[in-house]
Amino acid sequence: MDYYDFYIPTSVILLFVAFVIFIIAAQWKTFEKAGQPGWACIIPIYNIYIMTKIAGKPGYWTLLIFIPFVNFVIIVWLYNMISKSFGKDEGFTAGLIILGFIFWPILGYGSAKYLGPFGDRAAFDAYQEKNKFDFEQ
Repeated sequence: MDYYDFYIPTSVILLFVAFVIFIIAAQWKTFEKAGQPGWACIIPIYNIYIMTKIAGKPGYWTLLIFIPFVNFVIIVWLYNMISKSFGKDEGFTAGLIILGFIFWPILGYGSAKYLGPFGDRAAFDAYQEKNKFDFEQ
């Protein structure tokens, strides 16, 4: 085996690193648009927790990510609620799942505005008010 069999040009590595930084920055901007800390997108499990807050779901959904097969359903549902929170439809949700490297930058750098959880802040607040526990009042 020759040394050059595993040689990867520096330019390829630099392009890959630039691409990864671009995607992280796009998700960072998306988090900031939703009123959350942008740096949260780079912390592995905390970023899922922040996504649940953006989507208006309870924080314990973060734990459901660790259950095999359930995690697929939760991620799809979470991405759907995030796209709804930015005024997008189910087609955008499919884009986030299949082509996330294109659709996260659309959310982060595009004209999408955070409308609140579920895409309607008033409906979300009404739902939260109706379903409060006694200790939350």
